[in-house]
Amino acid sequence: MLLLFPVLHTQAQDGRMSLYEQLAQSEMQRFPQLWQLDHGKRLYFAYSQGLGALAFWKLYEKTNNPVYYHYVEQWADTLINPKGEIYLYEPESFHLDFINPGKVLFPLYAKTGDKKYLLAIERLIRQLQEQPRTADGLFWHKGIYPNQVWLDGLYMASPFLVAYGNLTKDKSYYEEAVKQLLGAAKHLRDPKTGLYFHAWDALKEQAWANKQTGTSPNFWGRSIGWWFMALVDVLELLPADYPRRGELLKLTQDLAAVLPRYQDKDGLFWQVLDRPGEGKNYQEASVNSMFLYAYAKAVRLGYVPKEDKAMAEKILKGIQEKLLVRDAEGLWNLIQCNAVAGLGGKPYRDGSFDYYVNERIRENDIKATAPLIMGLMELNR
Repeated sequence: MLLLFPVLHTQAQDGRMSLYEQLAQSEMQRFPQLWQLDHGKRLYFAYSQGLGALAFWKLYEKTNNPVYYHYVEQWADTLINPKGEIYLYEPESFHLDFINPGKVLFPLYAKTGDKKYLLAIERLIRQLQEQPRTADGLFWHKGIYPNQVWLDGLYMASPFLVAYGNLTKDKSYYEEAVKQLLGAAKHLRDPKTGLYFHAWDALKEQAWANKQTGTSPNFWGRSIGWWFMALVDVLELLPADYPRRGELLKLTQDLAAVLPRYQDKDGLFWQVLDRPGEGKNYQEASVNSMFLYAYAKAVRLGYVPKEDKAMAEKILKGIQEKLLVRDAEGLWNLIQCNAVAGLGGKPYRDGSFDYYVNERIRENDIKATAPLIMGLMELNR
């Protein structure tokens, strides 16, 4: 029998374990090794496991529980050899996805002093230095997707660039990260709705691309979640006196103000964001977890009005009432997670409404559970 979580709180007031730790420990029981997160079948330096590693590292910092530290460190230590070579990493493929797991290497290097983590960071930076670009200097999402910019990639690469700038004290990496974000906003933001299209084809050649604008045809919820998280994470890492900080702040505030128009009566957002209730569209877990995290963090750091905390709480209430269930073993399960979505490839993904709502749905996808854990911690702070 599945039991819905009955109350809205992040830190139990009667001495019980916080919800974010309950969720994390449910994940660890399902996936004893971190590489198994996202239903992984092999050890891999994957963007999704990297997102999970970041959530568990933040949990370690908050609780000082070494169990969470070892969960992350064992994964990274197994993947990276003493020369800083990363298992199964292919820099020549120019996947921005490979950059995301590198984010957790910064705190690992700071804590352990193990030079192999620094060497691995530098390998990832070399990829970005050589990454193919559009004519106006924006990173291709992957080598197999020439001249395409995807919202997903902005989350993968931009916070990593700023973190490297902080490590080396080289401001050019701040410039690069901000250039990528502002350039993407120029091409991907829809002026009519204030929402962001999933991707942009600079050459307007793809079958999914609008022949006038080059944008993909729909507003995929999780892609906007990646974007929102990229903005708040970069703002947190950038120096307070960085000259173009205000431009990123405005993008964050504008998006935070627009999103409530697309929130349903349950406080939730849908797989295709602007078409709730239509056809096979559904309340999707990852977009809601990502928005929860981004709103809660933006409020805590003063990027948006304090009143926006109510948005985060409303999303959480919807998640608890509609998407978070407990099984007979007492483990929490997050349901209605879109497993994956993209554009192009074989078979060809056309970015249509029907495509997004018919992609695979599963439970306990780390792209939903990790931002939920981080969002709950942000609310608790």
